[in-house]
Amino acid sequence: MLTNRQLFLQHLGQTSAAPMMLEIVRAEGIYMFGPEGEKYIDLISGVSVSNTGHCHPKVVEAVKKQVDLYMHLMVYGEFIQNPQVKYAERLTGILPTVLNSCYFVNSGSEAVEGAIKLAKRFTGKSRIVYFKNSYHGGTNGALSIQGSEQYKNAFRPLLPDTYQAIFNDEKSLDAIDGKTACVVVEPVQGEAGIIFPEDDFLIKIRNRCNITGALLIFDEIQTGFGRLGHMFAIDRFRVIPDILLLAKALGGGMPLGAFVSSSEIMSSLTTNPSLGHITTFGGHPVCCAAGLASLNIIIEENLAARANSKSTLFKNELIHPLISEVRGEGLFLAVELTDPVYVPYIISHAPDYGLVLDYFLFCGNSFRIAPPLIITENEIILACNLLKKLLDDAGHNILMP
Repeated sequence: MLTNRQLFLQHLGQTSAAPMMLEIVRAEGIYMFGPEGEKYIDLISGVSVSNTGHCHPKVVEAVKKQVDLYMHLMVYGEFIQNPQVKYAERLTGILPTVLNSCYFVNSGSEAVEGAIKLAKRFTGKSRIVYFKNSYHGGTNGALSIQGSEQYKNAFRPLLPDTYQAIFNDEKSLDAIDGKTACVVVEPVQGEAGIIFPEDDFLIKIRNRCNITGALLIFDEIQTGFGRLGHMFAIDRFRVIPDILLLAKALGGGMPLGAFVSSSEIMSSLTTNPSLGHITTFGGHPVCCAAGLASLNIIIEENLAARANSKSTLFKNELIHPLISEVRGEGLFLAVELTDPVYVPYIISHAPDYGLVLDYFLFCGNSFRIAPPLIITENEIILACNLLKKLLDDAGHNILMP
């Protein structure tokens, strides 16, 4: 009889030649558990998904309650489904008033695709400006505006009329011209290794878009829902986009994405042609019920603001000869090591120390720390002590040239 490990490799499409192969049978709070009782501290939240932790009782309750009422009924947008309506009302209620119309999809990549179509439809233009080392997803359109040739080249031809600018380089914003439909930007670049805007760079993009008539699209798929110590990067940087992209933590652990805009802009998808954008499962009622429950937890427990003191604690605790910098805000951190040779060792051996860590796609000398926002101070200290022990052993076991 084949083991789960063998079945996993035999029957599931693989994303790399060396998957983590960590088998999990249960998860609760900040912990994940293996089949033999192994216990791991989740320091990445499924890549910024589980902001309220795994299997939060209120989220589980909301899921079970909705499952008893109904699941899928009809393709998105045709029926009035209470979980969608309630979640859109709650979500837009904490966003700037101009962002008052929410289109639910299934994932971050789909949110990107929908927003690109919306920008082209509303402006009547085609050019898309994006940034080097940005990441917006793996579908064809999203890949076209990914800021790394390493991941794009094998899949060309991609979307035409795209232009790569340089994050924090004001001169490169000259690419935003009268032919530009939209500028797609992460307010904080995630896969680049947690890179923050400098010298009011986001304001400068906003101003350039205002001048040229391009729409500004903020990709807050990783930064949203308290990850930065604010509910959204919009709140942190005081810059309002024309379209906001959300996913990951949006669903409270369930698959859900959204692009949010004004009613004026969003309405351009409804006619000439109708069904300008469509999805079968977008805004699935169970996912929306889970997402609403999770958002309410973040608000009621003030998890966004509380992430700031937890960030400080991580930075104070993570002092080690192999660490050159811990950068970021809230619980969106990059741990930069003195030599990138240590990073693969740290990540691959982390489960042996009861930790789960992860790479950045475009930053080889750092690894991410983005635990559930519910992590306590004692749990942070425990995780940091385990991580420093791992760093000690990495220093002893890796012989530098």
